[in-house]
Amino acid sequence: MTTLTAAPPDDVATARHRFRPWRWVAGIVLAVVTAQLAWFLIGNSRFQWDVVAEYLFDPTVLAGLGTTVLLAVVAMVIGSLVGGLLAAAQLSDFPPLRWAATVYIGVFRGIPPLVQLIFWFNLAYLLPRLSIGIPFGPVFASWDANLVITPLTAAIIGLSLVESAYLAEIIRAGLLGVDSGQRDAARAMGFTPGQTFMRVVLPQAMRTIIPPAGSQFISVLKGTALVSVIAMADLLHSVQVIYNRTYQIVPMLLVACLWYLAVVTLLTIGQRRLERHFSRGHGGRK
Repeated sequence: MTTLTAAPPDDVATARHRFRPWRWVAGIVLAVVTAQLAWFLIGNSRFQWDVVAEYLFDPTVLAGLGTTVLLAVVAMVIGSLVGGLLAAAQLSDFPPLRWAATVYIGVFRGIPPLVQLIFWFNLAYLLPRLSIGIPFGPVFASWDANLVITPLTAAIIGLSLVESAYLAEIIRAGLLGVDSGQRDAARAMGFTPGQTFMRVVLPQAMRTIIPPAGSQFISVLKGTALVSVIAMADLLHSVQVIYNRTYQIVPMLLVACLWYLAVVTLLTIGQRRLERHFSRGHGGRK
């Protein structure tokens, strides 16, 4: 009989990394591409970096940046509130409420945001006067639609409605992601439905809601550039006003790009911190 001897175990202390030539090739290619891109950005005088530096902190540009951030924050706050109500409606036991929420989400997710902005800006064509009163009854107050629907209000309405539809689906998915056993355990401990939602369901759902909601916030920040078509003085419109006067199109667009990148980077850092906070106890980093 042949006796089989076990192979000696590998000594981890003397083990060597396996040579992977393709990693070296990929690293060299990336280094070359990075160096060429850096040379293109620095060595091409047509970028006019001196003009970029001159207008980077221009008061007009900073005012447009403030408008962009304001629009994004307001749209996100209103969208979150309306989206939460829509998510609750979709999870309701009352079928007409579910159907209405489903139709709302389908409409405002299906129509492009640019089309909606232009539509709301021209609302006065359909409703010359906006009024409050009893349906088919007396009117308590009314206003000229052209005075109410300004570029600012049209931008807030359009962006908020679009965001509410997307956030409704994000919130609904987060709430459905919480195991039903958590609710049963909370009821067994004597929690009221409100306490169950606020103390048990919502904190666990936030772990799922925060990443896509943060990405949606970044999307609406960039999407505010669409309001320039209705003459809203956002960041993009501000640089357009300047380069229409100076004909320095590329450097002014670079100014806008740098500010968008700066704000998005700050938002991404905040999103990561929120994710770590709500991921505690779920294998997330502390």
